[in-house]
Amino acid sequence: MASTLVKVDIHLIFHIKTTSVAVQENDLGRLLSYIGGTIRGLGGIPIEIGGMRDHVHILTSLPKTSSLSDFVRAIKAESSKWLKSLAPMYADFSWQTGYGAFSVSPSMSEKTVAYIRNQKQHHTKRTFQEEYKMFLEAYKVDYDEKYAFAD
Repeated sequence: MASTLVKVDIHLIFHIKTTSVAVQENDLGRLLSYIGGTIRGLGGIPIEIGGMRDHVHILTSLPKTSSLSDFVRAIKAESSKWLKSLAPMYADFSWQTGYGAFSVSPSMSEKTVAYIRNQKQHHTKRTFQEEYKMFLEAYKVDYDEKYAFAD
């Protein structure tokens, strides 16, 4: 083939460290926008970004020039650095080391976008841990609960 053509959509989920301050509601939208800019800067295509004060959901196309782990590491590092520059209260802000990454087929893209947009509604019924377990079980990911939620 003369060129490399790639279309891999990923639903990323990551959480703040349990010792970290949560993102303030009035800063959340700005953080999510910043994450979108970071994704574009890395060569990805942000499709939908949302979340809560303690975690984010990102539906994005993975850049063809980056591994998943490098891509997520850069998103988390850049967004953490930016948030720390916003206010002294974020001086110790940090994302957990781990993350969830789940493939999304084109036929499920709209459903995933709707899910991400309705985070506030989802979390009136279930905690982050319940939500994350739901994804792990739906995707048949083997995990040890002892480590799945540890910083």
